[in-house]
Amino acid sequence: MNKRSIRLNCDMGESFGTWVMGQDDKVMPHIDMANIACGFHASDPSVMSRTIELANAHNVAIGAHPSYPDLQGFGRRSMTIDPCQLTDLIIYQIGHLKLMPKQRHTGSIR
Repeated sequence: MNKRSIRLNCDMGESFGTWVMGQDDKVMPHIDMANIACGFHASDPSVMSRTIELANAHNVAIGAHPSYPDLQGFGRRSMTIDPCQLTDLIIYQIGHLKLMPKQRHTGSIR
């Protein structure tokens, strides 16, 4: 009999400043990968940092959750953006997340 397994992935780190969104500390122990909000639709550098620390503590892989620059609309509003500008926005967000572990943490993006 073949044993099947699944990997759980969850969007995390969507709080902003003192505003708390979700229950990252309770969910993180039960997932395999966290998509960390990169600050354009939710999150901020401190939230991103804390989310990385939480993921590292639970051996959870992390990835970037980029978005349109739309904090007010939580990244859900349609925006007309030049393809080159959109590429720059995505590279910026992924780069920000990728550099954070190198600066403050021992973990790395997997």
